[in-house]
Amino acid sequence: MRKFMIEKPDEALRPAIQEKIDNLNKPKGSLGRLESLAMQVCLIQQTLSPSLAHPCHLLLGGDHGIEREGVSLSPREVTWQQMINFTRGGGGVNMLCRQHGFHLRIVDVGVDYELSAVPGIINRKIALGTRNFLFEPAMTPDEFDQAIGVGVELVDECEAEGCRVLCIGEMGIGNTSPSSLWMHLLCDIPLSRCVGAGSGIDAEGVRHKYDVLQRSCQRFLTAHKTYGPEDVAREFGGYEMVAAVGAMLRAAEWRMVVLVDGFIMSAAALVACRLCPDAQKYMIFGHSGDESGHRLMLDAMGAQPLLNLGLRLGEGTGALCAFPILDSAVRMMNEMNNFSHACITKYF
Repeated sequence: MRKFMIEKPDEALRPAIQEKIDNLNKPKGSLGRLESLAMQVCLIQQTLSPSLAHPCHLLLGGDHGIEREGVSLSPREVTWQQMINFTRGGGGVNMLCRQHGFHLRIVDVGVDYELSAVPGIINRKIALGTRNFLFEPAMTPDEFDQAIGVGVELVDECEAEGCRVLCIGEMGIGNTSPSSLWMHLLCDIPLSRCVGAGSGIDAEGVRHKYDVLQRSCQRFLTAHKTYGPEDVAREFGGYEMVAAVGAMLRAAEWRMVVLVDGFIMSAAALVACRLCPDAQKYMIFGHSGDESGHRLMLDAMGAQPLLNLGLRLGEGTGALCAFPILDSAVRMMNEMNNFSHACITKYF
């Protein structure tokens, strides 16, 4: 696997950032979470005047072999149908990207359908979906490396355009199943607490999904007495999910702010942070979704999401909804007056 050189943001600037925040014309600490967000972004960018220039959103598509086991309410053809819909501007992700000024890239990393002739879809297809991990690893080591590389390449393109804040979303029927296994194996949380309804399966469907994932996990553990995050990601992940891991790590190398979406992208963030712990310093978690276990995963990472709106769409929509809060934190640093300039007596 590619090695990433991610450095912790230099803390030397923290006192100066805090002094600026404390001298804005407001009571100390009165803007709460906006102040801590401002501190994080200033440290990432090593400046007292941060910027969210050229925000980019990567929408990564891929199919999953495990979908063949009936673990999702929706059939796999929904993946390619939605990918085409995104090119026409008709998805939730399209609306939110337009609202908040994000440049949207729609990328086929492993959709089980020929999309190369569809205008507006970037073709980075590795295969027509992953293998069925109930019986074998979802991808080969070479495919894993290729998926990581897709994420790196996409982020490099965004950086060349001046991107300072990156959001990532996914489209892939069945991808809550690998996310549940990533969470279970990397957070040591009982599998029963990691498996949820996904796109809306009923209680019997959840029981079936749990059985399939339990058998898949047992196959893996029988073959691996010890394992690391790369092993877990390769064994169960989707191409779009592994590409997201590569994108998050490369964005941290470039010192970008990374907005993390719901259950699937939080699982990608989990793998990224298990591979390179300092990557989490660059992440802002957009929301806590409805999928069973998402809150537990966030707690295991020590992550504090900005929103809890009951979202479970994916596509990066929750992270995009959180962007205005981040924008407010940056505007606070750049647009609020301080006590001296405003000729206001400092109050607490």
